[in-house]
Amino acid sequence: MERTAEIKRETKETEISVKLNLDGSGKVKISTGIPFYDHMLTLFHMLTLFAVHGFFDLSVDATGDIDVDYHHTIEDSGLVLGEAFNMALGDRKGIRRFGHAVTPMDDVLASVAVDLSKRPFLVYNVPPKTNIDGNTFTVLTKEFLRAFSNRCGMNLHVNVSYGENEHHINESIFKAAGRALDQAASIDVRIKDIHSTKGTL
Repeated sequence: MERTAEIKRETKETEISVKLNLDGSGKVKISTGIPFYDHMLTLFHMLTLFAVHGFFDLSVDATGDIDVDYHHTIEDSGLVLGEAFNMALGDRKGIRRFGHAVTPMDDVLASVAVDLSKRPFLVYNVPPKTNIDGNTFTVLTKEFLRAFSNRCGMNLHVNVSYGENEHHINESIFKAAGRALDQAASIDVRIKDIHSTKGTL
C-alpha cells in the first residue's frame, strides 16, 4: 500500500501545494519564493535536509506575501506539510509511532523526539540568545514546527542542548526531525494494529 498524499491550500496570503511519499528515497523538489536569508537559511534548505535525512520524497511549491514578511509562507507550509503527513499515515496501524534522533552539527547538538499519537503538542527549547528577535529564522522555525505538529497530530519535542551558530542550530533540528519522523512513521511487522494499550489513538 502506498503511503502518499497530495494537498493544496489557497488563502489570501499564500498558495501552497505539497506532494509526499513516506516510503521514498529522499527525492526533493521545493520552491518557496523565499530568497537567501540570514546566512543562507531558507525554508528550501531546511526542508531539503528534513526530507533527505527522513527518506521522504517531497515536493513543495509555495508562494506568498513575502514582501510583507516570511511568516505566512513558512507557517502555512507547516500546516500543509502536516496535513500531508496525516493523510499519508492513514489509520496509523502498524507504525512504530515513536521516534527519536540526536544530531550534531559542529557546535550544536539537537535532540528531536516524536509521538504520532494524534495528540499534537510542541516543546521547543533552543539556546536563549538565538531566540530574541521575532524575525530570526530560529523563531520562524518554531512557528513552522508548531503548525506542522498541529496538523500532523504529532507530539514533537525539540531540545537543543547547546550551540551558538543559528545556521547550525536549524540544520541540526531539521536533520534530527527527519530522522525521528522516519523512525516513527516506519512500519513494524510485529505491530498488527494501532500501537497503543487503548487500541486507538
